[in-house]
Amino acid sequence: MNRQVLIGTMLFCAAMAVLLFLRLLPLSAGAARLPGPDLGLCLVLAWVLRRPDQLAALVIVLAFVVQDIILLNPLGLWPAIVLMGTEAARLREARWRDAPFMVEWLRIAVLIGAMMLGYRIVQGLFMMPVPALGLVILHYIATIAAYPLVVLGARVLLGLRRITPVEVEQMRAVR
Repeated sequence: MNRQVLIGTMLFCAAMAVLLFLRLLPLSAGAARLPGPDLGLCLVLAWVLRRPDQLAALVIVLAFVVQDIILLNPLGLWPAIVLMGTEAARLREARWRDAPFMVEWLRIAVLIGAMMLGYRIVQGLFMMPVPALGLVILHYIATIAAYPLVVLGARVLLGLRRITPVEVEQMRAVR
């Protein structure tokens, strides 16, 4: 594993830990509020589409399993769906690389919608408690709306940029 991959993986893990910490903070006392965006999902999708070489599938799964354990969610279901979604995005990254950001945003919106729908279907099939559809739709809209901000934040704060064709060729030469 080269140095860039290791640094990228460590940065991703640190960013996910910060997002999980912020999610656990009590930001409002007592009042029910609207569901917020899934910033971790936005971050992992942005990372996979910009630097697919830096995130191994195991790192993604472990980050979301830890999140499931701490947030007391059904263990392993969301990490499995996130893994399928990120790998689908990783397979298409080369074709999506030159597309404008609006096209990427639309594709990510469809992908996140499919992931959330799959999660809801599996919850229903296994007779798990299913959140209200209105809340899920609001969560979806908030997540999609947050994606450009997460991409901008990752670019500015973490230096996350798209992989260049030269770097792709160097990766292929190393393998």
